[in-house]
Amino acid sequence: MFNAEDLQTFFWGFFLILPIVSLIHQSGHIAFAALFGGNISLTLGRGSTLFKIGPLEVKKIYFLDSFCNYSNLKVDNRFSHACIYAGGSLFNMLSVLMMNVLIMSDILSPHLFFYQFGYFSFYFAFFSLLPVQYSDKHMSDGKAIYTVLRYGKACDPID
Repeated sequence: MFNAEDLQTFFWGFFLILPIVSLIHQSGHIAFAALFGGNISLTLGRGSTLFKIGPLEVKKIYFLDSFCNYSNLKVDNRFSHACIYAGGSLFNMLSVLMMNVLIMSDILSPHLFFYQFGYFSFYFAFFSLLPVQYSDKHMSDGKAIYTVLRYGKACDPID
């Protein structure tokens, strides 16, 4: 049952862990776009800009949303786009694997923070890979992978 004692866990989960997981996810897309020679940008949040460092822009409501853009790929084919779309979920799952290895190696001690990190990361990866069309212009990573492999049509931006 949710009570007042759970508010601290709620706040660090939604205002710290979720944005970190989202940043890792978008970094996966960005890493693959950079690997294929693209121009990249990453936005964390919505609203007015808090700060911008290189391709990273952090908005005032940093925990709400995230997305990345890429363009001008040097390697521009179905496979490169599919890798970029899958990169976010891949990075989420690799971060969970790394965290588990660090805990099993006694480098990190088990903590609720890491449990929530693993949960949010798995949640992000799982729902990103479901093939869902959100609107005329926005689709999940899974739907984007399907679309680019089946029809050769790239889908930007990545959410």
